[in-house]
Amino acid sequence: MTKLSPIESEFATSEDAEAHDAWFRAKVEKAMASREPGIPHEEVMAEMRAIIERHQAK
Repeated sequence: MTKLSPIESEFATSEDAEAHDAWFRAKVEKAMASREPGIPHEEVMAEMRAIIERHQAK
């Protein structure tokens, strides 16, 4: 197990980093292979603006 410096990585060990990378790559591959319709950019941006505004109001 190789320990990593916080300057090098957000993960404590190289094994943690590799496990996260494998998980992330699997999620991306699954999304790219999906045949579900995409979400329009404007809809996503409107949802994100609403989330940001809710958190700024706190």
